[in-house]
Amino acid sequence: MTTADANEALPEHVARNRAAWDRYAEDYVKPGERSWGLEPGGERWGIFGVPEAELHLLPDDLAGRDAIELGCGTAYVSAWMARRGARVVGIDNSPRQLQTAARLQREHGLDFPLLLGNAEKVPYPDASFEFAISEYGAALWADPYAWIPEASRLLRPGGRLVLLTNGLLAFLTVPDLEADGPADERLKRPLFGMHRISWPDEPEAVEFHLAHGDWIRLFRDSGLEVEDLVEVRVPEGMTTSYPWMSPEWAGRWPCEEAWKVRKRG
Repeated sequence: MTTADANEALPEHVARNRAAWDRYAEDYVKPGERSWGLEPGGERWGIFGVPEAELHLLPDDLAGRDAIELGCGTAYVSAWMARRGARVVGIDNSPRQLQTAARLQREHGLDFPLLLGNAEKVPYPDASFEFAISEYGAALWADPYAWIPEASRLLRPGGRLVLLTNGLLAFLTVPDLEADGPADERLKRPLFGMHRISWPDEPEAVEFHLAHGDWIRLFRDSGLEVEDLVEVRVPEGMTTSYPWMSPEWAGRWPCEEAWKVRKRG
């Protein structure tokens, strides 16, 4: 594991999320171990584990490509890309998450760089990668007005970025407190002015959410073109351990969404 930010003061939200994710890390060991065990074609995404065959978030032509996972956590998505033949780099903000990632690398016989650092400032030159991806990770825990331009900088012309995060309607309808149950059919907060939020149950952590129009303008201003917005519909019979979402809700509205964008040029 390489430290990319040891001599720099972290932005306030990055420091808060590092401390938070070092506390959360133990809860993600078992899920990470399960996800590392998935072979090409059997990958599963998001809080319900929707199959890759349904979402098609990984390109078919990853073999021989330079790829980076932004906010890799235990780095199972990086492992999936490595098994598909990509030259992979994973970067994450949590030392404890990366400790799990490094152990799982050894156990599965894979070897790729793992960087401790901030996805808003990645220590690689311009145009280093052909593909970048974030399943939650930077997509939820980094400031999009910083990390999206940085992802664009890292991509070569024609390179692709995929990000999976909470669905817009899920953000608008989930209660403030986890004890108040899952998302329902009532709007709880305004769409206008979406950006940064800390939930009452997790005041130490900082999430970032944007409305669809704000995402589109940010992509455009960062030199990226939208190719698709996958609004995830959870297949019947799937379950999740996350109490803020129910299978019934996720079968009617997208609890998660995946943007697919390409760098112009």
